[in-house]
Amino acid sequence: MRVVEANQAGLKEAVKVLKEGGIVFCPTDTIYGLVADATNEQAVERLYSIRRPSGRPFIVLIPDKEWLRFFDLYADEELWDLLDTHATVIFYKKNSIPLYLTRGKKSIAIRLPKEDSFVMKLMQELNAPLVAPSANPEGKDPAVDVSIAQEYFGDKIDLYVDAGYIKGEPSTIVRLIGKKGLRLVREGNIKFKDFLEHAKCIIT
Repeated sequence: MRVVEANQAGLKEAVKVLKEGGIVFCPTDTIYGLVADATNEQAVERLYSIRRPSGRPFIVLIPDKEWLRFFDLYADEELWDLLDTHATVIFYKKNSIPLYLTRGKKSIAIRLPKEDSFVMKLMQELNAPLVAPSANPEGKDPAVDVSIAQEYFGDKIDLYVDAGYIKGEPSTIVRLIGKKGLRLVREGNIKFKDFLEHAKCIIT
C-alpha cells in the first residue's frame, strides 16, 4: 500500500495514478475521500465495486464551472454560481450525461471545492473532474486518517495521500427544483441559511 504526503511530490504521484485509471485516498476541502477520474468509466466502476452498491451515484467534483458544459444540465448558467458556496448542488441532467455517472438517475450531484485545497490542485493538474465519495464502507464512519482508511480498504486503493488527522463535515447537499426551487438534502459544511443568502443574489 503506497502512502505519500500531501505535498507537491504527492500531488504528482496522485495525478499519475489517476491518469492510469487508479483510485486515490486523499483530502478534499471537507473530509478525506476516495477519488477517481470521472471521465474514465472503468475507474468509476471500480470505485463503485470498492465503495458502495452501484444504485446510488457519487458526487462529482469539478475544477471549474466551465466543466458544467460537459454535463449538459437543465440549468441556466446563472445558476452555476450556486456552486461558489462549495455546497453540493443536485442538477437535473440531459440524456447526454454518461449513465455510469448517474446510475440511471435523472439528476447529478456536483460540487466545486475550495481553490486552495489539495483535491482542487489535483483536478487542475489532471484537467478532469473526479467522482469523490467519502472514505468509508457503507455503514462505517468516514476515515479521519490514513491508518483507518487502510483498515477499511487495504490494497484495493492504489495510493494513499496522508494529510494527517482530518475530521470535518461532509458537504451540504441542496437539490435544485425547477428554475427557482431549492430543497435541503443534507446540511454539512455550510449552513442552509447561509446558502440561501447566497442564492438570493442568483435566483430572483
